[in-house]
Amino acid sequence: MTSTSIVATIGPATRNAAALQQLHAAGMSVARLNGSHADLNWHRETIQLLRTVIPDVPILLDIPGRKIRTTLLAHEPSFAEGEEIVLTTDADYRGHDKVPVNYDELHLKLRPGVSIYADDGTLAFEVIGISGRDIRLRAKAGGTLRSRKGINVPELDLGRSLLTPRDETMVAFCKETGVDFVGISFVEGADHVQAIRNLINGASPRIVAKVENRGGLDHLEEIAAASDVIMIDRGDLSVETGLDEVSVHQKRIIQVARQYARPVIVATELLHSMIDNPLPTKAEIGDITNAILDGAAAVMLSGETAIGKYPVLCVSRLRSIATAAETYAQRQREARPAGLLAKEREFAQAIRLLAHSNEVDKVVVSSRTGVAARLVAMERIGLPVIAITDDASLARSLRLLPGTTPVVLARDDLHALDAGELVAALQAHGVVDEKDTLLLGRFSATGGSAHTWIQTHQGLGLPLPLVAQSEVEA
Repeated sequence: MTSTSIVATIGPATRNAAALQQLHAAGMSVARLNGSHADLNWHRETIQLLRTVIPDVPILLDIPGRKIRTTLLAHEPSFAEGEEIVLTTDADYRGHDKVPVNYDELHLKLRPGVSIYADDGTLAFEVIGISGRDIRLRAKAGGTLRSRKGINVPELDLGRSLLTPRDETMVAFCKETGVDFVGISFVEGADHVQAIRNLINGASPRIVAKVENRGGLDHLEEIAAASDVIMIDRGDLSVETGLDEVSVHQKRIIQVARQYARPVIVATELLHSMIDNPLPTKAEIGDITNAILDGAAAVMLSGETAIGKYPVLCVSRLRSIATAAETYAQRQREARPAGLLAKEREFAQAIRLLAHSNEVDKVVVSSRTGVAARLVAMERIGLPVIAITDDASLARSLRLLPGTTPVVLARDDLHALDAGELVAALQAHGVVDEKDTLLLGRFSATGGSAHTWIQTHQGLGLPLPLVAQSEVEA
């Protein structure tokens, strides 16, 4: 039995008693309903079904909140790169000529040249003109714009109010139907959480705050303090803050939420490939494993269980991945420190502590075998490492080490250089300048090992006195 919870979204593929029982047996911990899809009667019937079939499973209802979406379309337009498409805030259209959105002031907020993204950033457009309620877009790539897909405009603050009339309706519905959690989108501060809590006016449903834009990241601590649960919606987060940074943001959100003892749900595309295929990709397995090892309390499936071909298999696979991750984490907690290179690692740890306590710019390590450079680089000290050697082949191999620049000094004995000569040689190679504060790891052979001393050196001035000493195989 694993401790990681699995949140599974219920949709057309799983909205029946047999499927719900199978999902529960496979390891589903929480049933999620997406309030952006279907109507309240559909959700009411689904909640009743869940309470009848699996009454002990908590229910999370995600409400649309301030998220902008396309409406329910009679026609979902396809387009090629460079073709035009028209969004509109006129609700009378259904997608044949124009695609309506659920924010009736969007046309007032935009201007030509602004980029718009849809469907978790998979579709990108540029605004080329605005006429009345119509927003003319040029597609940056081909695709299809479907019903009730999210619309993002990360360049602009659209100035939407904390609560919409739909929020008030949905929160009242959550209270009436007795769901256990309500998820609120695009939370940017404690005031948004409190506004929802005031509507709830009671202990339940508990609030799941979705962090999915820059505002949420900027006020992360106050959101964690005010809410009951944090959800990382990586779809909108990747569009709003940059795709390349989404994993780093995820780690930070988990870290902050744990400091406030708030459980974190990691959501979006965990097993996206399994919507159509029976096996996940190895990258998906790695993604899920790392989220659990970082401390996520729950992982969430969306389309995988709502509309996918293999919903039960997805939950079963997710449970298996969680078991493997937790087993590894438990073994790591129980394991004794390894004896291999234990003394040598002390050298690298001393380097890291001294570098950060002395505001060092670069670390210089000299060694004939590369062991010292490897130990320091793998300590991930967050500073450039300059590895000095007299072996050109070794120098090339050291380029694999993170943050490491090798320098070959053709000397019979590198250890004969004093600190000033060493810094002058590094300046000649263009890897340090006179403004750098350097931390020098120096070696002198003594029998089968080397005595190491670490000293800081400011520019070409005299080195500071000895501050640490250990032994390391050179």
